[in-house]
Amino acid sequence: MGTTHPPVRFFREALGLSPWRERYRQALIAIKGQQDVPPSQFDLSSLRLLRPRVAIPLWRGRPFIERKVILTNLFNHRQTPVENGWSVKQTQVEDFRGRGLTYDSHNGTDLSIPVGTRVLATAPGEVVLILSEFNRGGLKIFIDHGDGLMTCSAHLARALVKEGQVVGRGEAIALSGYSGLDGFVTFPFGVPHIHLNTWLDGVPVDPFPRGDEASLWRGGALPMPVDGDETDAVPFSPSAYSETRVDEAITTCKTASTRARLAAIEPLSARAAGTIIEMNYYPTRFPSRVHVYAEEHPRSPRLDLPFSRDDFDGAVFVDELGG
Repeated sequence: MGTTHPPVRFFREALGLSPWRERYRQALIAIKGQQDVPPSQFDLSSLRLLRPRVAIPLWRGRPFIERKVILTNLFNHRQTPVENGWSVKQTQVEDFRGRGLTYDSHNGTDLSIPVGTRVLATAPGEVVLILSEFNRGGLKIFIDHGDGLMTCSAHLARALVKEGQVVGRGEAIALSGYSGLDGFVTFPFGVPHIHLNTWLDGVPVDPFPRGDEASLWRGGALPMPVDGDETDAVPFSPSAYSETRVDEAITTCKTASTRARLAAIEPLSARAAGTIIEMNYYPTRFPSRVHVYAEEHPRSPRLDLPFSRDDFDGAVFVDELGG
């Protein structure tokens, strides 16, 4: 069943409100914007994201459906222009099924589980960055899985790993919460979840297959939790980057302070990872997107749900539950 950890502290960890002065400053970025970053967009359509019936049990650390991960928001294949700012409106939405289980700027997959759930490595990899930003996803862990594949698990309560640590498939990396501004402002009706970003060659992609695409999930149509007894046949090997392309990507950044910060990062692998993360979380700072890897990589099934089969049997779409 894994190591037992102390319970998640509600304000400090689950909501990520500490240190409060820094969180207040970061919240203003979402509300007012900052240099080269427009404010976030929301309206009455954003209220459709609230699901009290699902949310309240999860906030209390209890399952909504025994042994099931609830898929509450999927990757939007009709993204609104990034220059308009991060939008939690529902004005033009389409998930991989052709339905509307998503919102305008949603570029990940929301995996809803009880607060305090163990979050595992969805594939072998190296922890390249651990970052807490109240305005963008709360506590986040970024993992390079090699061959151009990177994931980010956001809205975490507590990290259980360190930067630079190499983790195996199914190794515990965090405890779940709903840290960040969106968890705070929607409590208790916003659904606690892990927002899983999947980036291939630095670009946000949907792990679910659309049309003839290959699935990034090893489980196929519906991903499965990690089998803790499984050993990967191919050992993890870090992604290879082009130093020329990484430095070119940094040069395109419009924000001088961000450009200088990224350029100063060593070694190359950390500078590349930091640049990819910045391009995806603050895309309006980059007029063009540069491919920073040494080569291009195809889609292939490599990921599992970041939870244990000791805790979950599988996943269900929230819009297919009825009632």
